[in-house]
Amino acid sequence: MVPPGAGELTDTVVRMELLTDRLVLRRWRPTDREPFARMNADPEVMRYLLQPLTREESDAFIDRIERHFDEHGFGLWAVQVATSGSFIGYVGLSIPSFEAHFTPAVEVGWRLDHPYWGNGYATEAARAAIADGFGRVGLKEIVSFTVPVNLRSIAVMERLGMSRDPRDDFEHPNVPKSHPYRRHVLFRMAAP
Repeated sequence: MVPPGAGELTDTVVRMELLTDRLVLRRWRPTDREPFARMNADPEVMRYLLQPLTREESDAFIDRIERHFDEHGFGLWAVQVATSGSFIGYVGLSIPSFEAHFTPAVEVGWRLDHPYWGNGYATEAARAAIADGFGRVGLKEIVSFTVPVNLRSIAVMERLGMSRDPRDDFEHPNVPKSHPYRRHVLFRMAAP
């Protein structure tokens, strides 16, 4: 099921870019595959996820991202530093593929390569993706979620102005019941 307002751009192939002071959020290129696979194989980058990804899994993830863009008119943008052109990861919007009390929904998410942490890039890029989601896409609400110990991502959600009600926290259905990362915190933001 697609959240209200999330499917209205499906007839348009999105080829635009989002620009911030320091970053370019753009569609994926074939040259992104190798650095993305290297990033997804890094245990530190993947610390709060179930496991690092193989090259095949990483490539399949990009393929799903591109299909999401084509089907919904928004997605997880490849992010590069404007001055150097360096690929640093992704930031953007996606529709969660699982059922929970808050779905259907659109999530803002990010994954940046470890050398680029601590520069405010995730917050800067997420602000641009959220503005695009509320503006061009016309979303009414955007959510974000992570495991409670992922303090860096929680800090980004708070800097973005998202709010958390502990009653919204949930058991992620795609995480095994016995896994310590099954419990997730949920943050929300309504359109201005």
